Amino acid sequence: MNKTHVRKGDTVIVLNGKDKGKKGKILGVYPDKGKVLVEGINVFKRHTKPRPPKIPQGGILDKVLPIFSDKVMLVCSKCGIPTRIKKRIENKEKSRICRKCGEIT
Repeated sequence: MNKTHVRKGDTVIVLNGKDKGKKGKILGVYPDKGKVLVEGINVFKRHTKPRPPKIPQGGILDKVLPIFSDKVMLVCSKCGIPTRIKKRIENKEKSRICRKCGEIT
């Protein structure tokens, strides 16, 4: 099983690619593929035909596609700075700690 350093609901910044420097919230994590789905990042156009129950009118729709999880960095919720995290185990419970400010994220 592959692990990722981010979770659903975290705010991240994109490190490289066409959306470099943009921030977004994680909508989904796919650890088996090593990818994450980030809100407003990696948006592509999808040409669709009308499908009456789901899509009553066809056209060009925007679709958000997953990106690799190693291309994003967690943004600390306390200090607002992109940072790596360190993990600490206390009372059999893991916690993620910001390396910049030392707060639990």
